[in-house]
Amino acid sequence: MPASRALPQPTSTAVSAGGRTWLAIDLPRFVAAAGGELARMPYVTRVLLENLLRSRVRGRPVADEEIALLLHAADNVGADLPLYVSRVILPDSSGVPVLQDLAALRSAVARAGGDPRSVDTRVPVDLVVDHSLQVDNWGSADAMKLNMRREFERNAERYAFIGWAQQAFRGLRVFPPGSGIIHQVNLERIATVVATEQDWAFPDFVIGGDSHTPMINGIGVLGWGVGGIDAEAALLGHAYTFPLPEVVGVKLVGTPAPLVWTTDIALLVTERLRREKVANCAVEYFGPAALALGVPERATLANMAPEYGATCGFFAVDARTLDYLRTTGRSPAQVELVEAYCRRVGLFREAGDPDPVFSRVIEIDLGEARASMAGPQRPQDRLALDAIAPDFDRRLQAPMPSGGFGATEAAVPAGAKLPQGAVVIAAITSCTNTSNPQVMFAAGLVARNAVARGMKVPSWVKTSLAPGSPAVVRYLEAAGLRAPLAQLGFELIGFGCTTCAGKSGPLPPEIAQEIEQRQLVATAVLSGNRNFTGRIHKLVRANYIGAPPFVVGYALAGRIGINLEQDPIGKDAEGRDVFWRELLPDAAELQALVERAGELSGFDQPQAQQSEFVDPDWCRSAATGTLYPWDPESQYLREPPFFAGTPGEGDGITQLAGALRATRVLAAFGDSLTTDHISPSGEIPADIPSGQYLLAAGVAQKDFNTYVGRRGNFEVMVRGTFANVRIRNALVPEREGGWTLHFPDRQLTTIYDAAQDYTRAGTATIVLGGKEYGTGSSRDWAAKGSALLGVKAVIAESYERIHRANLIGMGVLPLRFQEGEGWRQLGLDGSELFAFEGVREGVLQGTPIRVQAQRADGRTVAFEVQAETRTAAERALIAAGGLPQSVLQDLLQKAPACA
Repeated sequence: MPASRALPQPTSTAVSAGGRTWLAIDLPRFVAAAGGELARMPYVTRVLLENLLRSRVRGRPVADEEIALLLHAADNVGADLPLYVSRVILPDSSGVPVLQDLAALRSAVARAGGDPRSVDTRVPVDLVVDHSLQVDNWGSADAMKLNMRREFERNAERYAFIGWAQQAFRGLRVFPPGSGIIHQVNLERIATVVATEQDWAFPDFVIGGDSHTPMINGIGVLGWGVGGIDAEAALLGHAYTFPLPEVVGVKLVGTPAPLVWTTDIALLVTERLRREKVANCAVEYFGPAALALGVPERATLANMAPEYGATCGFFAVDARTLDYLRTTGRSPAQVELVEAYCRRVGLFREAGDPDPVFSRVIEIDLGEARASMAGPQRPQDRLALDAIAPDFDRRLQAPMPSGGFGATEAAVPAGAKLPQGAVVIAAITSCTNTSNPQVMFAAGLVARNAVARGMKVPSWVKTSLAPGSPAVVRYLEAAGLRAPLAQLGFELIGFGCTTCAGKSGPLPPEIAQEIEQRQLVATAVLSGNRNFTGRIHKLVRANYIGAPPFVVGYALAGRIGINLEQDPIGKDAEGRDVFWRELLPDAAELQALVERAGELSGFDQPQAQQSEFVDPDWCRSAATGTLYPWDPESQYLREPPFFAGTPGEGDGITQLAGALRATRVLAAFGDSLTTDHISPSGEIPADIPSGQYLLAAGVAQKDFNTYVGRRGNFEVMVRGTFANVRIRNALVPEREGGWTLHFPDRQLTTIYDAAQDYTRAGTATIVLGGKEYGTGSSRDWAAKGSALLGVKAVIAESYERIHRANLIGMGVLPLRFQEGEGWRQLGLDGSELFAFEGVREGVLQGTPIRVQAQRADGRTVAFEVQAETRTAAERALIAAGGLPQSVLQDLLQKAPACA
């Protein structure tokens, strides 16, 4: 596209559907006038371009230069785009802290003499309560009722706060517990594909407070996960500033073999794309196999985008999208609008359309997919079924620094109940797979065949079924497959991100005791998307993710150390060996059920009946009004400290540069440190600072709840930051957990206590990291906790996108070692005193920042780092001291005083 051509003015066109006419940006006309060819432009780029053009037409501050960036997108990767999202979606885990911050912001504005009503949601916000459920009860018909009763008991204060928020913030809509998992609710009920506002129609474009938001890319909705910090800015109506991503085309070809599950395909794609280094890229799927995939299959591949490191995994709108919208009960008028709009503006994909031109193309043959699981520690580590047992055996006694488990037990002692590698958790859970009828029907058919043979699951396996939607229960029930799953222990325990998000609940006491006494390497199998060390359960050290039918298979086997394809997995009622191949479903029967999934799901029922599992009294609240009445004695909801102080108390960069003149290392980590390790998640142990804080406050251990439940109490969360039971700080390589050395006295202490000591002494701290620092979920508390611990900067070899942005949002400076360097390569050990020079120029101008690391003997190591502030907006946030102070300053400058 010629760079010299003058930028044409965007114009509107008319789109008629559902008995009315809408205005729409005439994308084909604009691109043609600019000398381009819309048919060769990636669909992701088309959606982004429409967003800027519409913002410009409707009077928002979008410059010609910013629009021109997208006309030459391949040459401008990383450039700053001011995007305006059409909506925000949040799970309660990140959503409650976001609403809490808004409530605190109202309080701060009121204290400063401004109008607290100026703090409100400016775009629609959906909050789906799905992250608070824990598997306390399982294997019984009343498990769900008991779990939800316990959920309401634990979270009554949080839910009452949500009740207050519903009446306080005008754009907020809440989906109660029992509605389903956020991303499946988004797919089935929320997403419109084409949105409307006043007289305009435009692409539905969403950011979410959960990293698996890209699942919605499966129906042609552009969206991705952000931290709660970015979500706050967007829902307050600010431009969401985003660096233009490289758009990578992933061409899917070939045909999967019979009884290869969608999950097997997703694991193949994840492994391949991780190897091809698509981190921070926008992946766009195309090719004959992509067109052949149905929406549930597309959604599974898109859901795994964080696992292969991409910003999104996009499928363009096509005929299959329209079929899905009809199947899930969208109105005929909405389906008509989606088709008419997307065809008119060039966002509809037909089979014969030319392929877009991508910066690079990765071809994946789906015929290469085979039965597999990923594990035992990362979702990209795919293992064929026949490789799982040998890999586990190899790791069993290998040292932990090399990826092993360091087991010492050579043989199972007499009288022991559990084998080494016992499967103690088998969970059909997570949005990734429970959105897909193929794999859910397959799990039910395997269960039916096993029950027919009289098979039982070993007593030490904790089994659970936590699907992403009531529709799953309805179609399993209608197909006669819910009962056999229940007979094997896979009873419905509720709807939510349970085991996959670390809320697997307690193991039976006798099982937990044996694991601890024998130091067993216990395992979990789940149909989830994350299996990081320490995420699923603190006593489970090996975690494998895969398709729901494999979860049933390994549950029946009771141990990971078998070849599921060759070894017998159990005995039938007559004591005969049963093999996996004997339990596999008939391909024709499975396909017939999949084709009837929409009919069996009950989407044609009235919308009110879609939530038959919801308790109408779930969030009764006595609090009303504009300001939330904070309770200083609450152990669930404390007013966040992020808006404390007077705005404009100095230049944030000057303060940061001053703090970095003499710093200590709080902790040092290797590659792929996840936000699961940094941010508090899962259960709260009693023997670490967060648990000790609760005990000192009079909270009994049985009432600790999980970190998700306590996420509204910053005192708990900061004490749990960097305190994961499996985290390994290189300053204390012989220990797991939140330990460190305090310098210069080299005293062994917890990371929290060391941070407190450094703060009292006026010493700033930094964290050292390796490659891919902050991978995993979009946990804003990984950044909030770091900031509250007094961390001023992180130096790593590379960063995951969301966590890097979150650090900036909290005023923590992300720094990157020069290519080929790292703290280990430079010979640093974390005991040094670090001094930084050129911080202001490095942040604002991108020049190298000079670092001197002085050892105890006086010798120094000198090196340079780069500030990872990539956009003007990010540089402005660091200058303001982070998003909280920036937003507060902005509101007080613009908002009138309260009368």
